[in-house]
Amino acid sequence: MQRHYFISDNLDDLEAVEQELEAAGVTTPQIHVLSDNDAEVEKHHLHEVESVLKKDVVHSTEIGALIGVVAAAVVLGGAYLFGWTNSPAGWIPFIFLAVVVLGFCTWEGGLFGIQEPHHDFKRFEDVLQAGKHIFFVDVDPEQEAVLEKVAKAHPQLLKAGTGDSAPHWVVTAQQKFRQFVRWAP
Repeated sequence: MQRHYFISDNLDDLEAVEQELEAAGVTTPQIHVLSDNDAEVEKHHLHEVESVLKKDVVHSTEIGALIGVVAAAVVLGGAYLFGWTNSPAGWIPFIFLAVVVLGFCTWEGGLFGIQEPHHDFKRFEDVLQAGKHIFFVDVDPEQEAVLEKVAKAHPQLLKAGTGDSAPHWVVTAQQKFRQFVRWAP
């Protein structure tokens, strides 16, 4: 899947684009609108980006966890190299310390991410502050033609590049969940 970004200042037009894409077989979890004006996006029944995903929490937490794994390995390796594990307590305090270090680094990474815009959306900060909206669609290769046709029919929709999309399994899981929720009583 590939993500296609578009810029627009017209939410009515974006609503029409979303409806045309859905009518052509692009599912709702593939379509998102990133905006600083969430209330207006919701009024137009557009699929907005969740507020937690506007921040770099997930990415920064992953980086924090990687740093934590390295730091935990250093704790365990240091304890072994210095012979501290030969004490009556053995490995237990060092394993506990390694787990605490891993958890702390992961937590700190997440806290750092809360303060930062999502790494994929940083390039659009100026556009968003200008009151415009970012419309992005994750499409499979066979859906590229549909997206191109719909985009050409809306001249107010400005192409803003491409990027990595959500994994296909995530989009499929979201679609299955939506179907389940509609089916459930």
